[in-house]
Amino acid sequence: MSNETDQDRPVTVDQEPGGSVPIAQVGTGTQAAEAAAPVTASITVHGTRGEEREDFTKAESRRLRGRSLSLLSSLAAPLKARLWGIAVVVVLSTGGQVAGPTLIAWGIDNALPAVLDRDDWMPAFLVVGLYITIAVVGAVLTAWYTVLAARISQAILFDLRKRVFLHTQRLSLEFHETYTSGRIISRQTSDLDSIRELLDSGLNQLIQGVLYMVFTAVALVFLDPTSGLVLAIALVPLWFLTRWFQQRSSQLFRSTRTTSARVIVHFVETMTGIRAVQAFRKESRNETEYGEQVELNRQANARVFNLFGIFDPGLVLIGNATLAAVVVVGGFRVVSGSLEIGALLAVALYAKRFFDPAQELAMFYNSYQSASAAMEKISGVLEERPSVPDPAKPTKLPDARGRIDFDHVEFAYTADRVVLPEFDLHIPSGQTIALVGSTGAGKSTLAKLMARFYDPTSGTVTLDGIDLRDLDPKDMRRAIVMVTQEAYLFSGSVADNIELGRPGASRAEIESAAKAVGAHEFIMALPDGYDTDVNKRGGRVSAGQRQLLSFARAFLADPKVLILDEATASLDIPSERLVQEGLETLLADRTAVIIAHRLSTVAIAHRVLVMEYGRIVEDGTPADLIAGTGRFAQLHAAWRDSLV
Repeated sequence: MSNETDQDRPVTVDQEPGGSVPIAQVGTGTQAAEAAAPVTASITVHGTRGEEREDFTKAESRRLRGRSLSLLSSLAAPLKARLWGIAVVVVLSTGGQVAGPTLIAWGIDNALPAVLDRDDWMPAFLVVGLYITIAVVGAVLTAWYTVLAARISQAILFDLRKRVFLHTQRLSLEFHETYTSGRIISRQTSDLDSIRELLDSGLNQLIQGVLYMVFTAVALVFLDPTSGLVLAIALVPLWFLTRWFQQRSSQLFRSTRTTSARVIVHFVETMTGIRAVQAFRKESRNETEYGEQVELNRQANARVFNLFGIFDPGLVLIGNATLAAVVVVGGFRVVSGSLEIGALLAVALYAKRFFDPAQELAMFYNSYQSASAAMEKISGVLEERPSVPDPAKPTKLPDARGRIDFDHVEFAYTADRVVLPEFDLHIPSGQTIALVGSTGAGKSTLAKLMARFYDPTSGTVTLDGIDLRDLDPKDMRRAIVMVTQEAYLFSGSVADNIELGRPGASRAEIESAAKAVGAHEFIMALPDGYDTDVNKRGGRVSAGQRQLLSFARAFLADPKVLILDEATASLDIPSERLVQEGLETLLADRTAVIIAHRLSTVAIAHRVLVMEYGRIVEDGTPADLIAGTGRFAQLHAAWRDSLV
């Protein structure tokens, strides 16, 4: 019979080992999730978690922007005092920079004539001294501002990284089975890098640029209202150009983030499944598919560059035309005597400097659009709520006995795909049952409901008479532990991996658990014994040894209910025998549910349940079912014949 791994779930985009399943293996408690009603805006906007859209209606775009701004506001809220401080610094710094041309105009029109006509150097010294003082103070304030801005941006990034990591951990198994690891990695890498670029440099350009333009316009109007009118006329084409750029860039930048995420997803999934890629000679196909994704990303970025190829020259054209108009109009007025030559020089400097930040703001808008698209995706992840929420008022269960009851349970992954019709099952404390049946019969779904990776659509699953939905998550995870076919080992030592079963356990307790399941001997044969670094995915130990370590981890956790989901399916016969010896010790004095296709594993069960299409079709002891003529007897006969 084939291994049941994917038939009981609606879609499994990410098949890499690990994810949220190993957390259940070690029996650790989950973090308390925020009590809130489920929010479906992210799914409504993105369509599905597996395939993100790039085109949005105006209403959807407004909702996305509102969600992103809400996230940004919550990140900035703890930093209000620092933000006010940096605002004061940047206002003073920008004001000092804008004062320069006015001082130059006053020096030419007043201080210079005083020197030439009256040999009075005091006004000139005053202007020069004030100019130097403002320059020095401005430099100090700019340096101060740079340091403060960097600290604020790092504080925001630190908070955001933690939020994404912690929130993703809290999300239910259903999320991780439908949201690929590549996209999660994209949220933590390229998307956060876009936000970092905006915070590190983009905000400097925005704040200083906007203030500089405002202060420059005010100074220009104050110095010469006529030149201010010329500048005001130039703002009309500038507004239309900026508006045109804004409307076209939003979708283009969103496309660059989406295509970038797809490139990362393809790379991660290829590297995760590299064994299968090489085994089935999929390199050429992957190269073609990856090249297509990279090409789409290149085209998306090329469209952005083409947009800037129009926007940037447009800014330069408007700026140069405005400067020329100011100089021409001002020149005629100087000739007529209605404007001083120093004032003309100052207004020309102001007109030129007014458009310099405009180009910087265009670069800021580049960073802003990229970061805005990234913030939309990150806020979408943070908006997700666990499909298996923690109870608002959890019921404590410090001393579980291990009785499991399914009462009128129905479960469906989707409305049109019912996996378990109305289902009843009662498992007394201390009983070992084996679940057998064809692929897709609902065995893994039953195990996931028992471990509360999912909640039933209707009915109740109880532990010692208490609905799992009402149990304190920490008590439930201590009482129910699941060991899967993929015995996941984290980077670290052998002892570290076993200790996950009960954090803080002593070395003696760790070794005792290993001895109990028959793992001690092979551990001591490793280069450094219990201190041997197993490397990623347990590269230094065999499949059977990894499974024994997972059994030791479960033994150390000492749960009252143990679920083994195909725990021996991937092992060869010698490894299976090694594991079987540890299995008998592991199952003693506890309630156990064994999902197995190998009937040698079933022999140790007190009771066998045969499932078909989400229903129990046979229920009895192994001996009774073998003696009969039902489905299990046929399976056992076929298995026995295969050994001959």
